[in-house]
Amino acid sequence: MTSPTAVNIFDGHNDLAYQLWQRGDRKGTAFLNESESALSITAQKAADGGLQAGLFALFVPQPRRDLDTSSAPQQAYAFENACQMAAILNQLSDDHPDRFQVCRSAAEIDAATDAGALAAVLHLEGAEPVSPALTELDSFYAMGVRSIGPLWSRPNAFGTGVPFSFPGSPDQGAGLTDAGKALVAACDQMNMLLDVSHLNEAGFWDIARLSQQPLLASHSNAHALCPSPRNLTDRQLDAVAESGGLVGVCFATAYLRSDGRKDPATDIELVIRQLSYLVNRMGEDHVGLGSDFDGAVLPDALADCSQLPVLINALLTYGFGDQLVRKLCWDNWYHQVERL
Repeated sequence: MTSPTAVNIFDGHNDLAYQLWQRGDRKGTAFLNESESALSITAQKAADGGLQAGLFALFVPQPRRDLDTSSAPQQAYAFENACQMAAILNQLSDDHPDRFQVCRSAAEIDAATDAGALAAVLHLEGAEPVSPALTELDSFYAMGVRSIGPLWSRPNAFGTGVPFSFPGSPDQGAGLTDAGKALVAACDQMNMLLDVSHLNEAGFWDIARLSQQPLLASHSNAHALCPSPRNLTDRQLDAVAESGGLVGVCFATAYLRSDGRKDPATDIELVIRQLSYLVNRMGEDHVGLGSDFDGAVLPDALADCSQLPVLINALLTYGFGDQLVRKLCWDNWYHQVERL
């Protein structure tokens, strides 16, 4: 693919599907209707902000629809509702291909962006919808899922997720279960991306040892700057870079701030600080963006995707060169999905 002529964005993580599902919005009307200002991602906001592509998460909470981290939802419930979320995005793609397209390959991402549509690669955030026998993987693949994060921040049949406690180390809990190890092998065989965000450190090292793929952290930051268990230690960052992988810097204030607060008054400079640290530690080819739009408390200056040019301008102001900005915003993520 020829690089975009402008600074366009490939974002590693958002929760648009979850927000539409919670609303019962089966046709994605809120995405299409700009009056729905509560969403961080709409078609118009994406166009205004240069958001052209990204990983779109399917995340299933407990039946109470809260963020309980003590246990995972039952597999049948998780499967049913993840399928509903995938159906919402696929319906949106079928009905409005000029504005939104579910993409299953790099060629389809190219075609979608050339048509001016937002290109969505479906991502399963937490493998609770998949049984330990992995019989549902083919179904999710057929729906367009091309990326899986085995864990969200709770235990499931595949391993242990890191809690939201602060401060804390990601080294909490045991590694992958036998089912988790089988899931890694299956994802490798099916050429599905594996995401280590929300996974504990023991599980991270299991994936590093077992998978032949580059390590990807779709929306995580540096633990050295913000000691949240959700963030990655220097040793983990080094392993991601050595594998040819990528870390998408998350805009969630709880993973940016040294005090771990969920505070929308957080300065955008902390996003720049994370990007700078990761580039210096890992190299400029292994860092991207992983906003967490529609899924977390974000800085006011980056509350929705129409504000992405604010980040680009800040990067340039802080001395990031044009080529590096393009790598962080598009090229590095695109390189990872080229193998789909």
